[in-house]
Amino acid sequence: MKLSKEEKELLKSVEDGEWETIPDFKSEQKRYQAIAKNSLKKDQRINIRLATKDLMGIQKKAMQEGLPYQTLISSVLHRYVTGQLKPIEAE
Repeated sequence: MKLSKEEKELLKSVEDGEWETIPDFKSEQKRYQAIAKNSLKKDQRINIRLATKDLMGIQKKAMQEGLPYQTLISSVLHRYVTGQLKPIEAE
């Protein structure tokens, strides 16, 4: 079997004992599945007006990332709301 570089690194880390077993795996698995389900749930729609130049820039960035532009916009908004993306402070 031929492994990629990343797969070889992962296999080595497992063989070197760098991984630990989660004591209550089933419980943790259910907890993380619920978190993922809730964070991926999209049940609201919005309409927003953007400058053509901004929309084109977003579409270009989305294409570079290999994402639909609406997914990129949603991701940026989510990261901002959850504190993972901070506004640039004015100097």
